[in-house]
Amino acid sequence: MVKVRAMRTLENALRRYGFHRVAGVDEVGRGCLAGPVVAAAVVLDPDRYIPGIHDSKTVTALERERLYTVITRKALAWSVASAQPVEIDLMNIHRASLEAMRRAVMTLAPLPDLVLVDAFRIPELLMAQYGVLHGDRRCTAIAAASIVAKVTRDREMLTHHAADPRYGYDRHKGYATADHLAAVAQHGYSPLHRRSFRPPSLFDRIEHTETEGFTNLRADELPDSN
Repeated sequence: MVKVRAMRTLENALRRYGFHRVAGVDEVGRGCLAGPVVAAAVVLDPDRYIPGIHDSKTVTALERERLYTVITRKALAWSVASAQPVEIDLMNIHRASLEAMRRAVMTLAPLPDLVLVDAFRIPELLMAQYGVLHGDRRCTAIAAASIVAKVTRDREMLTHHAADPRYGYDRHKGYATADHLAAVAQHGYSPLHRRSFRPPSLFDRIEHTETEGFTNLRADELPDSN
């Protein structure tokens, strides 16, 4: 993917209109089979320019770690929040992502005057917001939030890998890679897996259920409980 430097043009224009604390917010982990969706909100300091901020998907892991350190040190405010797999299954991934972003914004201290969001509109925010199409590529504050969210989530998945290395979270971070699907085929779901995410080619054949004595049977193969 071509690396395009995010710009501060929009934030600077909004500050001229009187919005002094402009937050960017973004999330990562929407497409994963396992793990939380993590959101970050960042209010950059207009007087402390941070070079090299790009959309987190176009930055190497080493560079993301470096930028995370600089962003969290120089930002006026930043926060992270998440929605865990059980919430994702209850809400659906879209609503859970919006809720994680809302939580991240509402835990900023002080609260921002305006929120820049990557494409979406966040329900139940107490302040003005503005959706920016492809915002993580165009807006520095949103790109910074994408980096903070990505590094936070990757670190969490490494912790989960240390606790249960069977699924290889250190390699794929919960995404549906071939080795991840093979690990689920062998071991079934873990508590970290989203039950509502079911690749048909795999999970129609091997669903790990929590019904004692019937692990690896599909729901329609279970005996009637009545």
